[in-house]
Amino acid sequence: MSTQAGKSLKEQNRWQLWLVIAANVVAFYFVLQSDVLSTAGLKGIFATVSNLLPIGLAIVVTTVLNGILKSNVKDRIVFLRWKDTLPGHRAFSKHGPADPRIDMAVLKKLCANKLPTDPADQNRTWYRMYKSVEHHPSVSQVHKDFLLTRDYAGFAAIFLIVFGTAAMLVVQSWRISLGYCAALLFQWLIVRHAASTYGIRFTQTVLAEKFAAAPGKGRGAAS
Repeated sequence: MSTQAGKSLKEQNRWQLWLVIAANVVAFYFVLQSDVLSTAGLKGIFATVSNLLPIGLAIVVTTVLNGILKSNVKDRIVFLRWKDTLPGHRAFSKHGPADPRIDMAVLKKLCANKLPTDPADQNRTWYRMYKSVEHHPSVSQVHKDFLLTRDYAGFAAIFLIVFGTAAMLVVQSWRISLGYCAALLFQWLIVRHAASTYGIRFTQTVLAEKFAAAPGKGRGAAS
């Protein structure tokens, strides 16, 4: 699913991901400063420059770690699969038949009357179809949503591991640190599910567009 079009979509999503980072870093900072907050209030937290160092450090660490996460690692985080990770690997055996917009018999004709069954072949066939419809609005929109939530899920996993561990080691209150870790876990679970849903929807929408464009089929089946 990595294409030049995908890169431009990732660039469109960049400001939203920075908002995600900023919100999580600020929350992390307040958790680390919870002891100061309880005794001196907000004024005490911003009293010295040294208190602000965790914010800058957290941004740097998060950005570096996200750069280390390759696309296939993010896909594994989202779809919870080590092999044949992408929905495209099951495009014709599972996700296509599950979509009421799609007539698989029509897609079978487009595949020389033989739908692929091997996961790798399914993904390759799906990808060829994707390249022919990648600029359709319905495809580009759900692709954009998938890329955004997939990257967010990658960040959420980093937040859970790095920020959660730091909170457990630094914050004196177990109630605060455990509550914070629970919130980070909940964030990852929600975003991972959203990314998985968008990934499957992306796969299905490509097939729906190909079905709608097949000879004798009217447009609009993929809307």
